[in-house]
Amino acid sequence: MEDDILIRTQKLIDELKATCAAYGLGNDGNEYKVITQVFQYKFLNDKFMRYATEQGITGSISRYEQLMLMEGDAYEDLWYILPPGIARFKKEQLIPSLHNRQNEPGFDQLFDNTLTELAAQNADIFSVRTSEHTAILMFEKLSVFITDASKRADFCRAIINKLSQFSFEDAFDRGYDFFSSIYEYLIRDYNTDSGGKYAEYFTPHSVGRVMAQILVNGKPKSVTCYDPSAGSGTLLMCLADRIRQNCCTIYSQDISQKSSGLLRLNLILNGLAESLQNVVQGNTLTEPAFFEKSGGLRKFDYIVSNPPFKLDFSEYRDSLAAPERKPIFFAGVPKVPNKKKESMAIYLCFLQHVIASLSDKGKAAIVVPSGFLTAASSQEKTIRERLVSQKWLRGVVSMPSNIFAATGTSVSVIFIDKEDAGSRDGAILIDASQLGTKEKDNNNKQYTRLSREEEERIIATFEKHEAVDSFAVVPSYTEMEEKGFSFSAGQYFDVKIEHIDISPEEFKQKMDAFMAEFNELSAQSAKLDEEIRKQMSFLEFN
Repeated sequence: MEDDILIRTQKLIDELKATCAAYGLGNDGNEYKVITQVFQYKFLNDKFMRYATEQGITGSISRYEQLMLMEGDAYEDLWYILPPGIARFKKEQLIPSLHNRQNEPGFDQLFDNTLTELAAQNADIFSVRTSEHTAILMFEKLSVFITDASKRADFCRAIINKLSQFSFEDAFDRGYDFFSSIYEYLIRDYNTDSGGKYAEYFTPHSVGRVMAQILVNGKPKSVTCYDPSAGSGTLLMCLADRIRQNCCTIYSQDISQKSSGLLRLNLILNGLAESLQNVVQGNTLTEPAFFEKSGGLRKFDYIVSNPPFKLDFSEYRDSLAAPERKPIFFAGVPKVPNKKKESMAIYLCFLQHVIASLSDKGKAAIVVPSGFLTAASSQEKTIRERLVSQKWLRGVVSMPSNIFAATGTSVSVIFIDKEDAGSRDGAILIDASQLGTKEKDNNNKQYTRLSREEEERIIATFEKHEAVDSFAVVPSYTEMEEKGFSFSAGQYFDVKIEHIDISPEEFKQKMDAFMAEFNELSAQSAKLDEEIRKQMSFLEFN
């Protein structure tokens, strides 16, 4: 039997999208703002009502009625009792209060003002910021996205009625698997890869789970997790779930305004609102947001990243190549090509940024195009040499083609581990390219889906650090140096020739069969040549 709260939550999302479509916002660029913000408003409203009424308030009446009966001072005291991850609501900002006032004139203005005031009074916890420290509040006026001003009030009434008919009451005790599926369903139409554009990649949860499971051993406490190209946060959420949310602090940066907003919702749904102060919208490469007190880049315990692979960054390329940036970009910065500037390999800059941001005992997992594993150009090879010579390379997993639905680029995951690097004498290279099942997404684009069993096979093989025939190899760092620092498993597999013992009679039978087939094909070819000759003669005669 399917999960009832999951089905009801998906139904709410569908109904909100249908409402947007009915008022002209279907496929509109602002639709995602309406959907994600009203969904967030509902989630925070219900969470406040639940946890506020668990602070000693009892009775058979509804949670809303219990809150409305509270005296002013007692209600205000709730704001100091509740933990930071719970948004603070005034009585008039609660959804049932708005529902009761929906027939008042100017309801669209009331709806908009409620959202903006709610955002302002919760700005300390629920805002994200730009690299210039400008706060980005969690709500904005939504009715203005309806072009026809006469329909704005009706639109807001339709939204508030949908929200009033649903409750998150049964969802708050659920774990990451539930909220990740809800989140993916919510944003599936809004977070698509736009042909390699900056920060628009959506990483499959299967890849995120493999990365997190391999990175994290045991139960670390009070660790920092960072993604310099966070997108909507899939990798960070997988990592936080593996570590446990209350044992890690999230840090992220991304140039995309849209992605930063989606990441905020992801953190809120997964109980990580207290990390929102560390979400930065800005250019990680030119304006990195996190520094040590000494002035260098901040060092993190865990880093995950699925950076954009190709992008025209010629506008700021020279600033990255400046001498003072050499400690970060030790392998250099890609040059600006005469043609196809959009093919500049920006992922190489992100990869070097990750290495520079990793603590002395830190661990990282970065998605790269598989061409990086064997590329002979100086920058790629210099990075691979650094990882091998320092014994930081723990392993590589080459994923199946089309693991990302929106791109056919083959990808691999590089695992870096600075802890106990001196004790390792080699890395494990896994070729998982033949795994997975071909499927199609909602946009009819083909992708490869890894089953949970296949995920576990990759993880178990990686952790055992042992060779598996035609699947995994464990070359020493010396062997990798001899192979030009190749990270491709295929270059280390033994070439096997299968020998079959057969008798002279069996050999003669096979050869006779081959010759008979050859003669038959030759006769067919001669017949076809004759037919073509006749046709050509006929055409010449006419």
